[in-house]
Amino acid sequence: MTTSTQDDLRDYPADVIAKQPIGAWTGDAYRRVVGGLRDALATEDLTQPHWWTLNHAAGDPGRWTRPTLTERLTPYEDLGIDFDEVYDDLVARGWLREDGGAMTLTDAGVAGLERARERNARVHEQTLDGISDEDYVTMINVLRRVVTNLGGDGNIPE
Repeated sequence: MTTSTQDDLRDYPADVIAKQPIGAWTGDAYRRVVGGLRDALATEDLTQPHWWTLNHAAGDPGRWTRPTLTERLTPYEDLGIDFDEVYDDLVARGWLREDGGAMTLTDAGVAGLERARERNARVHEQTLDGISDEDYVTMINVLRRVVTNLGGDGNIPE
């Protein structure tokens, strides 16, 4: 992946920027951000659905079952991944335990999640280099409005 530095970013007049196609810029940003995260996770043979599963199981141990977590995550998955295969893989690794159908992480799963968090944090840091918190909040709110304007749910997932 080719990266630029802040010094490579030219300034343009507002009227030039206002005419830019949002789909082109959001699409390029999506591919680069998600590609960076997927590359970071792949170092441990993880996919985004693995990452999501680990985070959900860690965030609310015992709440998620295969059907409830699959329903929650399906809208975000764009690679046609079978969630049952993801859950089976995490169980086979010894990272995930299912007690009465409810998912919880094992100690190995907690350790794996922590390694993945560290890798993803580095991608996140690179992504936000030179962007203030205020600009980031504005950007997210603008994107939330775009999603809402186009019929989606602009609320932050809970």
